[in-house]
Amino acid sequence: MPSPAPGSNLSSLSSNPSFKTAHSTLTTQKDFSYLLRPEIYHPLTLLDVPPPFRTTASQPDPSTPLEVLLSAGHFRSAAIKASQLLTAPQAPPTPTIFSLLYIRLSCLTLCNQTPLAAQEVKCLEDLNSSYYRDDESGVHLVPWNLRVLAVRLQGMGYADARRGVMGFYELAREARLALTSLKKTLAISPTSSISDEIALWEERLSELAIRVASALIEMQDLEGAAHFLDTSSPTSSPTQTLPPLQTQNALLYLCLGDVEAARSCIDTPTEDDAQDDAGKVILALAQMADGEFDACVQIWEELIASASTGGTDGGELAMYRQNLAVCLLYLGRMDHAKEALESLIDEGNSFHALTFNLSTIYELCTERSRALKIGLAERVAGMLVEGREGEGEGAGVG
Repeated sequence: MPSPAPGSNLSSLSSNPSFKTAHSTLTTQKDFSYLLRPEIYHPLTLLDVPPPFRTTASQPDPSTPLEVLLSAGHFRSAAIKASQLLTAPQAPPTPTIFSLLYIRLSCLTLCNQTPLAAQEVKCLEDLNSSYYRDDESGVHLVPWNLRVLAVRLQGMGYADARRGVMGFYELAREARLALTSLKKTLAISPTSSISDEIALWEERLSELAIRVASALIEMQDLEGAAHFLDTSSPTSSPTQTLPPLQTQNALLYLCLGDVEAARSCIDTPTEDDAQDDAGKVILALAQMADGEFDACVQIWEELIASASTGGTDGGELAMYRQNLAVCLLYLGRMDHAKEALESLIDEGNSFHALTFNLSTIYELCTERSRALKIGLAERVAGMLVEGREGEGEGAGVG
């Protein structure tokens, strides 16, 4: 399922409560300049970028602010900009260092440079070290999002996947301790702010469970992942779980091939259910996994009709239409599938699954697939150039 918007999670770090760092006079006395060494950050070349996207017109202006690059989904350029800011002559404040490092590592993973991110994250060394905690309050100075990302990447960087799993368990232990302390405080002095913190830590704990299962799947320990998912929250029901986490659980079960368990993660969709669309998506994917393509065509068509009239996010609508095209492909209606995917391109959509599926259809239906795929890449690159020119013209108005 697509994220709400390109870079939306990265561009809103300053307002995200989970990305707040500890503040004290002692914090500013700690020296984190070892994270600013230029040799840490690898140069990103254009060698792995398809030729149509290497032109100057396809690349963002080097002076573009980092926030703009993130919001527009230019993750490669944002990764470069973040490293430039980290290695600038004037060292940034400690909170900014961690923010930029998170952006750098996240953007590398988003532009298929995870191996580089796994090497660069080693500069943080042991995040469980007391040096990373406030000497007075004991609060960790590194933002939670960066700590979670670092656990996964360090496991890859040191070629020790189990290290990553144990790192998630360590974070979960910390989350449980924080919850215990907050609940004791709430019992003594009930306040809305404490309740909000409890909700935040409960969400973090649930997300860590998802990440542990994902890590086990990456390790090809499918039996362990299935057992973990079955036992991580045995008494919880779908109505007691945050809807996004329900969906993530269901997707993990689909990865494991347990279609019935995926269905059990969601409530039965109803017309009045605010999460009806998410539930229908899981049901449609489950039917696709079972090979019931005729039935899921109807669900995708219902979702498309609802999204077209209900002001649903454009990314979700494109995802529905793409999955409908995939169903048509499996039903042997290749021409209809090809037309559906090409219409998405014509409307200015471009994302990995769309171009991959359209390229697959080209390979299946013609011996000229190479020329068609090159033409597709040139069209997508041209869309980026046109969009950038439009932004420039808009900026010049008035």
